[in-house]
This record gives sequence, structure tokens and C-alpha cells, in this order.
Amino acid sequence: ERRETYSPFFPVCPDSGQVLQAKVVATHPDRDAITYLHPETGAETESSILGGACKLQWKADWAMRWFVLGVDYEMAGKDLIDSVRQSSKICRALGGNPPIGISYELFLDAAGEKISKSKGNGLSVEEWLRYGSPESLSLFMYAQPRRAKRLHFDVIPKTVDEYYAHRVKASDQPLEDVLENPAWHIHGAVPSADSLPVSYSLLLNLASVCLAETPDIVWRYVSDYVPGVSPQTHPELDRMIGYAVNYYQDRVRPNKTYRQPETDEAAHIAALIEAIEGLDPDADAEAIQSAVYATGKAAGYENLRSWFQCLYEVLLGQSEGPRMGSFFALYGRAQSVALMRKALDGGLADGEAGT
Repeated sequence: ERRETYSPFFPVCPDSGQVLQAKVVATHPDRDAITYLHPETGAETESSILGGACKLQWKADWAMRWFVLGVDYEMAGKDLIDSVRQSSKICRALGGNPPIGISYELFLDAAGEKISKSKGNGLSVEEWLRYGSPESLSLFMYAQPRRAKRLHFDVIPKTVDEYYAHRVKASDQPLEDVLENPAWHIHGAVPSADSLPVSYSLLLNLASVCLAETPDIVWRYVSDYVPGVSPQTHPELDRMIGYAVNYYQDRVRPNKTYRQPETDEAAHIAALIEAIEGLDPDADAEAIQSAVYATGKAAGYENLRSWFQCLYEVLLGQSEGPRMGSFFALYGRAQSVALMRKALDGGLADGEAGT
């Protein structure tokens, strides 16, 4: 009975506007219409399939879109593999060619669980674009579409920096290598080699330490670190600073938790202050990083990861962070020393860093 009365056309009730799952008892190709049994009254009712009077069943609808619009490429999640197969058969039956496509894996959350609307553990396109550029989102989508990828807020900074690394690399690659570079596929050509004078990850940490309410606060430090840059000369950097401030305000500030250093840690931080103050006035980020590294080694840390984690938790209020030499250079040596002294005095654990 189901086969005898099935139709891919679902009539729309002219009175209620509801889509009806009704038994179709006759088709009229000459006048583009069907006759169906009304599910409530049982009356035979004729309806045009055009003009919004009918709705196509999903798989047939997909095939019709391909056929009418001439779609030649479409991606779909692996949960739609069977629908792609059936819609392709319908498209061929109509005399068309189904699009070439690829089935991609579904996204996972930070814990590796399937993203669910009911759980609210997803990340929307709009949210990504508040904290990162459209190009970074394109890079995330481009990479390894057949592998399940973890989609959560923490991947945004890393992906933004990876995008700029690919972009700079593309400018120096021979053609055969450029065609393998994601930046070429994102832009459809070799993009300009413009790079960020300060990485997005560093901008985030700077915004966090100086409690940035506006991009102007971050620009104050960036202008000192890279003389000659401004929002006018580096609009791309200005855009990234805006993203970083948004990310800090929404994602970092609510979760910042400073801790008071243990007695031995306080001694190590005091030693770091002395080491940094003893550096040459022109010392760059590498020299400062070497001082941080040497202080940790002298303090007896077998695993320097523990030393850096101490600095992140005590100075930044987070368990992970930047390359400290680069961060101290960007924040300024005097300000960095002041930050460490404030931490030793308990000012960070009691409050926040500040400008």
C-alpha cells in the first residue's frame, strides 16, 4: 500500500498551510498536479505541484536542486552518505549528473564528544568570526576534512597563527608547492606576504595581562614593541587586536584564576627578576627567553614545563601561555618586572594585573 500511494510530493494544505503526509492516488503530468486523499477528511483533493502548493521530500528535493541549479560540487557530512547516494540516483533518472562531492567527518567538542544542540557544546560560525578571521575559519575547514576534528574556542588562536604562517610561506614557494599550500586555496591565488609583527597568541596574552577593554590599550604596548606600526599602517594587525580583545573579554577574563607562588617558586621568580634586570638594555626576546630558561635550570627544574606553568599560573592566571621571552619583550621589561613584583606581593592573587 505504501508503494502504491507514495509520492515525493507532499501537498500543502490550502487551509492550514501544513505540509501533509498524504496518500497520492493519481498523478497528472499533463497539468503538473497530483490527487491525494486528505488525511483528515478522506476526500480526494487535486493539487498543483508548482507555486508552493507542494513540498518535495528531502532526498528528491536535494536531487532537484542539483538538477535545476546545475550544482557540480557539494560536500556533506558522513551522516548523509545514504542520502547522497539516493539523491544521485534521482538526479541521474532526471537526465542530470549528480555533483562531485566529498563526505566529511563530523565535528567533536573539546572532550572528543559529538557536538549536540541539546548539550550546547558547539561553536557557531558567528562565534568563530567574533574571535578570529574568516580566513582562519576557512583554514580550519580546509584541513583534513575526512578526519573528525575538535571544534572549540581554544583552537581559534592556533588556527589564526597557522593561517599567517601559510600565507607568508606561499610567497616564497615554487608553483608546484604553492598549489599544496592552504593559503592558495583560501584566496584562489598567491596571497600577499603580509605577516603579523606580533602573533595572535601573543596579542591574546597581552590583552589578558593589561586587562584590555579596548584595542587602544593593546596598541599602546604594540607600538612600543614595533616602532612605526599603527592601525593606519597595519590594518590587518588592528583587525587581529580587535579579535584578541573580544576573546579576552568573553573567553579569558571570566576564567582567570591567579595563584600565590609557593615559597620556593617565589624565590625563583625573584631570581628571574634579577636576571632580567641584569640584561643589556638592548636585549631582545631571544635574550630574555634565554634568561627565563637559565633561571629555571638553575632553580633545579628537571622538567622546565613545570617552571613555565608556574609563570603562567602566577603571572597570567592560566595554565598555558606564550613563549615568555617574547611576551616579556612585548609587554616591556619594566612592566614585566613590575608584574612579577606584584605577584610576589600577592597583588595578582588578590586582584588582577592591570596596565
